[in-house]
Amino acid sequence: MLKSRWLSLNFFAFFFTWGIFLPYWTGWLVSAKGLTVFQAGTVMGTGMFIRAFSTLFLFPAAARRFPIAGVMKAGVVLSFLIALLYMPAGSYTAILIVTAAFNIVYPNLLPAMETSASVLIQKDRINYSRSRAYGSAGYMVAVLIVGAVTALFGNEAILWAMFAGLLLMLGTQYTAVPASLGRGEPGKPPEKRSGAFRELVRNRGFLTVLAVSVLLQGAHASYYNYGFVYLEDLGVASFTIGLVLNVAILFEILFFGTADRLFGNTPASRMFLLAAAGSTLRWVLIFLMPTVWMFTLTQALHAASFGIAHVAFIRYISEKLPTRLIAPAQALYAAFAMSLSTAFLTLLGGALYEIQPGLSFLSMVICTVPAALIVFSTKKRFSY
Repeated sequence: MLKSRWLSLNFFAFFFTWGIFLPYWTGWLVSAKGLTVFQAGTVMGTGMFIRAFSTLFLFPAAARRFPIAGVMKAGVVLSFLIALLYMPAGSYTAILIVTAAFNIVYPNLLPAMETSASVLIQKDRINYSRSRAYGSAGYMVAVLIVGAVTALFGNEAILWAMFAGLLLMLGTQYTAVPASLGRGEPGKPPEKRSGAFRELVRNRGFLTVLAVSVLLQGAHASYYNYGFVYLEDLGVASFTIGLVLNVAILFEILFFGTADRLFGNTPASRMFLLAAAGSTLRWVLIFLMPTVWMFTLTQALHAASFGIAHVAFIRYISEKLPTRLIAPAQALYAAFAMSLSTAFLTLLGGALYEIQPGLSFLSMVICTVPAALIVFSTKKRFSY
């Protein structure tokens, strides 16, 4: 099916770049740019604050004025141009400014991709999990490639890998775009962003699901930003780090490939509880047993901590919300679950990492336990 192929290809290309930016960027700032772990964490945390507001306001504004495909194409070009500025940036201040600019544009590609997927789920009944598995595959390929090139050429190669990834994504933008992702109904004025947000804010069921998602996705802050540095501190070689990080993605792909079959009739509330339990176990084990083998074994829990929570949210908005509210819902999810909560917790994790690396991971249970309590207390009231 052409629509599924388009979505799968674009998921692969975007998450190829995400697989460079998310696990390796902090390490690149430390090793290639000479920042301390705390400085790099501050830069990344600041970038996440900025991307939270960017995805909350810039993406919905662009999505209601232009086709999603046009938003994505412009975002890739601007991201590439801004990334070039990392080359001359040598001081902490210059790196902070470039990272801020990059986070104004690049992270908006994520809600654009997910909005495209949610619209295609509603209008064309595509299999989201199967297409999203290609995104995980792109992430895994990127982690493997970066692990290999850093082993050969050093961590300076991380930036060049990002350049290559953005060019790959730009190429995918010129494939045939599904008609479902056009401008909408002819003659119908676009939905005002403020009105859509107001409607979502009044939806207590959606707010509850969003709050749970914010906590569960934010709990990955230390893993995303300090996992690479943590493995380096344990003495793991660059290529081996790529293999270890890919264990999580392998289980994520296996989950996405079987999610519809395993959880097709499972309510979102039960999926969120499974995600909270898996996430809590993951961070506690890393703290209790700070070894490469335990870190590697707990990678299998990524299918629960991230995968189950993410599919639960996507399923909820696809089934419970009208099409006109999907882009604003994705904007809120990207802003708060994928950015703002992670930004706060990145700063916390960075401070604790300086004291003891294990504390950085253990601190994430301040999100996972409350998430489970919220689900227990609201699942019957809002029937999700």
